[in-house]
Amino acid sequence: MSKVIIESLVYHLSGKTYESRLVYEPGALGRPGLVMAPNWMGIGEGAERIAREVAEQGYVVLIADLYGQSVRPSNADEAGAAMMPLKNDRAELRKRMKEALDQLLGQSKALLTPGKVATFGFCFGGCCALELARTGADLKAAVSFHGTLDTPDAEDAKRIKGAVLVLHGASDPLVPREQLPAFEAEMNAAKVDWQLLSYGGAVHSFTDPAANVPGKMQYDRNTSERAFKAMHNLLTEVFKG
Repeated sequence: MSKVIIESLVYHLSGKTYESRLVYEPGALGRPGLVMAPNWMGIGEGAERIAREVAEQGYVVLIADLYGQSVRPSNADEAGAAMMPLKNDRAELRKRMKEALDQLLGQSKALLTPGKVATFGFCFGGCCALELARTGADLKAAVSFHGTLDTPDAEDAKRIKGAVLVLHGASDPLVPREQLPAFEAEMNAAKVDWQLLSYGGAVHSFTDPAANVPGKMQYDRNTSERAFKAMHNLLTEVFKG
């Protein structure tokens, strides 16, 4: 039986209250830390399930609260209303991700291994993970699962310090195709250590068991398992030593 637990971390940013989730095994020796950016539904059972499964692999995971303590979407309309202001204000999005990283590094409940920190996210959260890397945060890796790849200023990629892994559904209709070559050019120009894995037949939300809109947003168990394996392989590589 898993010994991993989930606890709330309440903090304040610009006069607003946020409540993230710290997912860890009590009493464990120092482990790498991961900031997880959930999909547009924010913190909920689905996000906590993923974070628990990742933490069980030997990590301390902080699920970032990107919307604020009082905003917990219950449907797509509410999620869209919460997400779009942040997608349209990348400076604010980055600020909230950086604060989540600070909360992970500053908490005293779970012991972290110094210098071993990364970020990952899903859909909107994938975008958030990449944006955190573009701030120049001291990360060993940033991983995006079926997230959008655009950014206001491609020059910001020159700040990226760690490896970047994008896990993309080749048939995803919600990630515009033109974003892929633009992302590749951005990463190459900045000389980033990057990978983009495109999974044939997969659409948006391929990691989400609740996604069931054929041809648009749909869970794909095989693709999900392959993608998580790719992430864990990269994390093992960048955290070695």
